[in-house]
Amino acid sequence: MKKFKGLIQETPTHTISEFAKKRTKYCLIIPVINEGEKFKKQVKRLKPFSKIIDIIIADGGSTDGSTSKVFLRSQKVRVLLIKTGEGKLGAQLRMAFLYALSQGYEGIITMDGNGKDGPSAIPRFIKALEAGFDYVQASRFIKGGKGINTPLLRYFGIRFILSPILSFASRYWYTDVSNAFRAYSKRLLLNKDLQLYRSIFSRYEILFYITARTKQLGMKTKEIPAIRKYPSSGKTPTKIVGVRSYIELIVNCVRISQGKYNP
Repeated sequence: MKKFKGLIQETPTHTISEFAKKRTKYCLIIPVINEGEKFKKQVKRLKPFSKIIDIIIADGGSTDGSTSKVFLRSQKVRVLLIKTGEGKLGAQLRMAFLYALSQGYEGIITMDGNGKDGPSAIPRFIKALEAGFDYVQASRFIKGGKGINTPLLRYFGIRFILSPILSFASRYWYTDVSNAFRAYSKRLLLNKDLQLYRSIFSRYEILFYITARTKQLGMKTKEIPAIRKYPSSGKTPTKIVGVRSYIELIVNCVRISQGKYNP
């Protein structure tokens, strides 16, 4: 990691468990914390895709046993990273991005660890990265995509508040900006004008920041169709709970659109 020495300073402390050698040009990063059976079912669904993409788990410190090394190894997961330092989602992603770049991956796909995303979109992400796109956003709202059981409050917030705000800031029309099923090129993740590896990116703001900045930096971006499915009953799988959390998201989007995190 010597070539990334300047970036390591603000990367959270973590442990690394490697189960296999690097096999593919791109990797799939899944940030997760205590998603239990939802996560285990998701990893099992992803096992067939391990033939075309290396799978890396970025654990925020799960205590439910879902990220056990024995289980992950049996499902052809390549690496388990466990964050031991401060921060939440943003810290997990910074940790995993830096690891993946140090391993020589040319691009990274990310997806949530709660089983909402349809893995059938993975080959489309790879195709877009191969075509030279730097930021590829999955959308359930464009032709070919599908949103199943999307909560009404979330649908309204994504379609009519968050997406318009970040689309205006980025100069590109996005329809599904809170969707963490995405792909990033190595060029984007190491762009000196992005400066992604700062500790100020601790939570969800890292996702919105990348959305807003990519097109501003003259890099190639697009949306691709994907399936995002919420359960028809029971607890909604999300870390964003309550009206207050939604208000915080909106405030963060506005601040990002105004250049708050720009270096």
